[in-house]
Amino acid sequence: MNETLTLHPDGRTTLQLQRRLPHPPQKVWRAITTPEHLSAWFPADVTIDGDRITYGFGPDGRITENDPPRTFAHTWGDDELRWHLQPDGEATLLTFTHTFTDRHGAASFAAGWHTCIKAMLAHLDDRPIRLPQTPDPATSAHLHEDYIAILGLPSTTLHTTADGRAGVRVERQLTRPAQDVWHLLGGAAARTGSPPPEAFTVPGLKAGPVTRAETAELLAYDTPEGGVRWEFAEGTGQGPRLVVTHTGDTAFLDAWRVRVEDLAASLVE
Repeated sequence: MNETLTLHPDGRTTLQLQRRLPHPPQKVWRAITTPEHLSAWFPADVTIDGDRITYGFGPDGRITENDPPRTFAHTWGDDELRWHLQPDGEATLLTFTHTFTDRHGAASFAAGWHTCIKAMLAHLDDRPIRLPQTPDPATSAHLHEDYIAILGLPSTTLHTTADGRAGVRVERQLTRPAQDVWHLLGGAAARTGSPPPEAFTVPGLKAGPVTRAETAELLAYDTPEGGVRWEFAEGTGQGPRLVVTHTGDTAFLDAWRVRVEDLAASLVE
């Protein structure tokens, strides 16, 4: 397997996966361009009408390159998908790229495409394997966390607020539902005016009382230099996107990184 992640100057990100498939390019080409073959492995119901593609859900796309049996590229909303086939003896070297804006969703995308390409290979082999209707949560979670490591996705950065204050920002895709994460953190005990549950803090931090608590959505409290805010937003995959911001103090960058990575690891069964 060969996976890379490239961040572009415009803020977009390209994920690349490369696989050697033991089938000739002409056969692989049919699998990536023909709706009756795509139905066996692609994560949506594809309909092609000229250069227009519909996916059964979400925004439509356009075919931007069609050079059989070498390159097939198309959009899916604002995302760009590109399939390049190169002969490798009697086999095919497939290079797939997915360009998107949500950098922190890269591990979810990688895990999903890895699963799809495995299903494509099974289809090419005439093996009775299809994409599961309900993927196993534990398997999906492990694969997601593997790709976090493979792609070297950073979760923690320094940032500056609109009013010029420095701080720490952590963004991490999680692999369990927001309600489960909230329960694990002890969020049920959070009350406005009371100290935040310990799991929402890091060692050495002087945490003031909770200023806002919304179940499985948000928890905020003040600190001597600023404040901390935990937000659970819609994510990619089977869990929420967690964003933790700590304004006014950058000394806790490593502590927040460890706290959130430990939380993510505890969610993988």
